[in-house]
Amino acid sequence: MDQLVLEGGFEESVFGAQTVFRALMDAFANPGRAQALQAPLAGPPELSAGLAALILTLCDHDPPLWLDPALRASEALATWIRFHTGAPLIADPSRAHFAFATAAERLPPLAHFAAGTDDYPDRSTTIALAVPALDGGPVLTLRGPGIDGVASIAPVGLPDDFITQWVDNGALFPRGIDLLLVAGDRVMGLPRSTRISAETA
Repeated sequence: MDQLVLEGGFEESVFGAQTVFRALMDAFANPGRAQALQAPLAGPPELSAGLAALILTLCDHDPPLWLDPALRASEALATWIRFHTGAPLIADPSRAHFAFATAAERLPPLAHFAAGTDDYPDRSTTIALAVPALDGGPVLTLRGPGIDGVASIAPVGLPDDFITQWVDNGALFPRGIDLLLVAGDRVMGLPRSTRISAETA
């Protein structure tokens, strides 16, 4: 683990982080369209390449970071995060600026995270949720800014009541959480402004 801590970041830290950040901006500007991420040289075994890349890009010494219980249990992962980002780790999701979960069953309801305030809607949580795949699951219909009419996605591994949770999240607009779905080294953005419904036959 000592070697991983020292060498487990991007091959070129600034270039790698900039590449991932551009992919994230594209993901949120084009909801439902998967973007490729610049994977780090190596990351802790608890993290997919995509989640590791997002932590290296988004997190620093200031914004509080929430990890799901399985991730929080790894001292090696905590050491890796502290070394590469300095991010403060917290257990309370309502205080998190960023949150990372390796499976839907390890993610609290979206309402447990920070939704921001009317004056500062940006003080909300951005959640990165690892899913098995970005296609092959139940078809969902997307509408809203950044979408030309209607778009369809079919990620695998969302919470069973995801649509209900997302409708409740949308009702808070301009407050609300933003969601990143991560499969391997690909990411899909679902900003709070996106309306999502189950596709009907």
